[in-house]
Amino acid sequence: MFDLKGKVAIVTGGNGGIGLGMAKGLASAGARVVVAGRNQTKSDAAVRELEKIGGQPLAIAVDVADEASVNALFRSTQERCGRLDILVNNAGTNVRKQPQDYTLADWHHVLDTNLTSAFLCSRAAYAPMKAVGGGKIINIGSMMSIFGVSFSPAYGPSKGGLVQLTKSLATAWAKDNIQVNAVLPGWIDTDLTRAARRQVTELHDNVLRRTPAGRWGTMEDMAGVAVFLASAASDFVTGTAIPVDGGYSVLG
Repeated sequence: MFDLKGKVAIVTGGNGGIGLGMAKGLASAGARVVVAGRNQTKSDAAVRELEKIGGQPLAIAVDVADEASVNALFRSTQERCGRLDILVNNAGTNVRKQPQDYTLADWHHVLDTNLTSAFLCSRAAYAPMKAVGGGKIINIGSMMSIFGVSFSPAYGPSKGGLVQLTKSLATAWAKDNIQVNAVLPGWIDTDLTRAARRQVTELHDNVLRRTPAGRWGTMEDMAGVAVFLASAASDFVTGTAIPVDGGYSVLG
């Protein structure tokens, strides 16, 4: 039910943090993982980690906000791997400022990286997935699609939009046996959230106080949900947004 042998997965931003945690989960279940990111050095290091698990991983450079670069990623994946079964739209960024201090360039940078990229990659994935009889798309949202914070006026909307994109794609492509779901990570210990802890006073203590599990999440916590949503175990699950947050969102 959870076997991914013979499957090929693209993970954008798969060279660190949540993306690498998911990539490791997919590789451990037998998938061949394509690590897609802009930083080739980081991607090569991620491939070396994945090689210890197996599945003949590879790295392909991409700018997920650029249409031509995205299309080249998917062409290269098909040429080198022969198929595509799984897409994890994980690439993301944030600019932490109060709304009145945001520039239009800040806004476009966050929206293009977090939301437009997921549309471009999903659109590019549709034909190769349909050609093999179906596929799985996993969009990485955020708790900020549920809660609002003053210092993320673009990040929250981008992740809220990603949840709605998930629902649209799920309804459009169910007939093609393509399931599309979102994962809403809570506070996971990554480079991005370490930067947030340096910038936002008392964030660390507030997260621990609010999270019933009593800890920050780790990249390893993301592996299981990735395997579930990428495997036959979730064939009748589509259009959902699943929190992986140690109970953070339960408290309302």
